[in-house]
Amino acid sequence: MLQNKQGIIFGVANKRSIAWATAQALHGAGARLGFAYQGERLKDNVEGLTKAEMPDSPLFSCDVTRQEEVDATFKRIGEDFGRLDFLVHSIAYAPREALEGEYMKVERDAFLTALEISAYSLTQLARAAAPLMTDGGSIVTMTFHGADKVYQGYNVMGVAKAALESSVRYLASDLGPSNIRVNAISAGPIQTLSARGVSGLSTMLKHHAERAPLKRNVEPREVGDTALFLCSSLSSGITGETIYVDCGYNVMGL
Repeated sequence: MLQNKQGIIFGVANKRSIAWATAQALHGAGARLGFAYQGERLKDNVEGLTKAEMPDSPLFSCDVTRQEEVDATFKRIGEDFGRLDFLVHSIAYAPREALEGEYMKVERDAFLTALEISAYSLTQLARAAAPLMTDGGSIVTMTFHGADKVYQGYNVMGVAKAALESSVRYLASDLGPSNIRVNAISAGPIQTLSARGVSGLSTMLKHHAERAPLKRNVEPREVGDTALFLCSSLSSGITGETIYVDCGYNVMGL
């Protein structure tokens, strides 16, 4: 499905991360992948994963809070890949204290940090990747239902994800004339490293499994398969959308 296609994935943290499940799906479909990581600790994690399954995948150090690093990373990506067919953005962060208590008590610095890393980075990376998508392309990001509904403990991350989803629509409009599609996947709660920073995760998982039409929680593999669809020509007419992969939880009322 993705033979002769190549792309870059931002956000692999460990083997349980949604970004890694996405990488496995894309690699299994024949794509050549590169991985961008932030910091030496995550480099070791990504290197350990790719060495076993995708040894020919180049790794790139990139801290999205430093524009000079983003510029340098995409210069290297251009030299290594020549062109990009897709980019997967799976980056989100908020200080732990901003995910506790009441949202209205979030401090300015924590708010700005969450919005910069979790939302603005998509715009930043899309702008850098677009010139390399010479034959069109696909940009996929990861969001959560907390962008649309209140989840206690999600707090400022919900606001950041709302900004991310809005950015998807505006970027889709900007990049559509270049045949570059931009979409988001809204996954149900999954036991990932970043999700563990959200208080009440176990309760959230239990509630979702009870209320979702499929009566279970979504698996990382299912999110990865949806990303594969969005990165492939099978989704050539889809852009600016948020696609829910949550076993149907979002459609339920009482």
